[in-house]
Amino acid sequence: MKKLAAILFLLFFISNSFAQKAKIDKGKWKDLKDIQEYKVEFDYHHLEIADYESEEAFLKDKMQLREERKEGDGERFKKSWFADRQDKYEPQFIDFFNSYHEDFNVKVSNKREDANYVMHIQTTFIYPGYNVGVWREDSKLRVTVTIYSIKNPNNILFSANIKGIKGGGAKGFDYNSGDRIAYSYALLANYIAKKIRIVSK
Repeated sequence: MKKLAAILFLLFFISNSFAQKAKIDKGKWKDLKDIQEYKVEFDYHHLEIADYESEEAFLKDKMQLREERKEGDGERFKKSWFADRQDKYEPQFIDFFNSYHEDFNVKVSNKREDANYVMHIQTTFIYPGYNVGVWREDSKLRVTVTIYSIKNPNNILFSANIKGIKGGGAKGFDYNSGDRIAYSYALLANYIAKKIRIVSK
């Protein structure tokens, strides 16, 4: 049973990885083949949320719904929505990227000030998805990945818009939106690491 669950998890991971597509605006993946480490930065400015005019409108709606059910839940949701970025999304990306493959030596860190290049991950769109037991839908992301020299930020080596980044985890028991979205970042890391590994061989 455990073996079957592991196989299903792997198939889910692979199928979602194939759904991702990148539109390259500058440079090529092969331009990154000699870079061994990056300082990774995450950016959530000008974030769009599916079905809402703005992130503020999304938060207002979700907070009101939760507050009607239980006093204090609205503010708790807002706090967790922003905390999940550092607590869940970013660690998932970093961990999955750095452990992508045994022969993949490229590393990212949000603490390395001595790296020569920055990998800037700007999230431009989030669909949180949902899971109500009987029905569920994966989260979705769109991001812009920009690589530039840390000494010269205006010298952009590579830039790409990546969409189709779906996310869901815990074998379907991903009832928390933060967990679903975090898995999207794990799949994003897998996608980028795979592209870099291919051109580095």
